[in-house]
Amino acid sequence: MAVVPGIEGYEEEIVTEELTATHIGGTVRVFATPMMITLMERVSRVSITPYLDEGQDSVGTLVNVTHEAAVPVGKKVWCESEVIGVDRRRVTFRVVVRDENGIVGRGIHERFIVDVDRFIEKTYTK
Repeated sequence: MAVVPGIEGYEEEIVTEELTATHIGGTVRVFATPMMITLMERVSRVSITPYLDEGQDSVGTLVNVTHEAAVPVGKKVWCESEVIGVDRRRVTFRVVVRDENGIVGRGIHERFIVDVDRFIEKTYTK
């Protein structure tokens, strides 16, 4: 494993109906908070995957974010992640989601590096 502070990730997407609060039971057609968090987690995971050993992956363990601005359907959002800390298998990221008007959401996300086979085995033998 060679995950170190400074590794960055980036991904953008267009807000579609499937990414809105109305799609998950809300009443407002804007980028939903759970979908924003999904984008943050995905960008973080993908950014460190090339640095993991074979048979390893990472799982989300903490999300502490704010959702600061609404984004309507059809607008582009993008997420930037940066590894800001590594403590053995715990990796801490700074995450920011933006649109053309500025910050949409931001915060801290942690992931834990796991050996996939062992993780699955432990999960099913609880």
